[in-house]
Amino acid sequence: MTHPQKYITTIIILLGMIFTSNAQLGFSHELGFITGPVAFQSDYGERYDFNTNKGNVGIGVGLIHYINFAYRADCDCYTGDTYWNDHFKIRSEIDYHVTTLNHLGDEADKNSIGGLQLRSMQGKAKVFELGAQIEWYPLSIRDFQSGQPKVAPYVGFGAHYVNYRPEATSVLGPLGNPVTTFPTFIDRIDTSQGSAIALVGDLGFRYKISDLSDILISSKWHYYVDSNYVDGLSPNNVNNRANDWIWWFNVGYIFYL
Repeated sequence: MTHPQKYITTIIILLGMIFTSNAQLGFSHELGFITGPVAFQSDYGERYDFNTNKGNVGIGVGLIHYINFAYRADCDCYTGDTYWNDHFKIRSEIDYHVTTLNHLGDEADKNSIGGLQLRSMQGKAKVFELGAQIEWYPLSIRDFQSGQPKVAPYVGFGAHYVNYRPEATSVLGPLGNPVTTFPTFIDRIDTSQGSAIALVGDLGFRYKISDLSDILISSKWHYYVDSNYVDGLSPNNVNNRANDWIWWFNVGYIFYL
């Protein structure tokens, strides 16, 4: 069984345990999916360069689960009216995103050996994430579930376990030698499978389309704190080295169980 399959099997088992235990405690649940473009900020290209930011964009998908404290599954009724129950939810999710990465910017555009080496190199970041976050809704969750108002903004913070397997190739030949590789990346390319932790920030809103379903729109930031090889590169030029992170705009659909 491959690593992603193991993780998916594990999370399915954990979700089953959550459903069983929380149903007994009276919580309710929500399930959904998300998808959208992922802008990968990495060591490909130049820092703060517009062409790099708009060019290195991939796609991500995710499965999400919520614990809803405002409604009781065991009695089909609202829970006690407390601030926690009416303004917070716990979200867990499984994400997978893939981004093709290129060296873009002024250095790669130069008519030089270095420019040719950069233009000839291409990478791919393949990332699997599993984690949870807490979401705060400034407006009443009860009121939103009843249909008034129809929009519910939120702010979320959390952490993910990350498993990655990057790729790096060049049309000039195998990377790692002075003929094919820009000097900054000599001995600084690692495409082996690895793991990291991501800190997650999320800003978004829900729009109610029926009693038991919402549309979700959000803007997420995942910052990889303990590895700079999620993209496969960690240049020896400190001025151009950047911790890997993504910005993910996603749209989703959520239904209430």
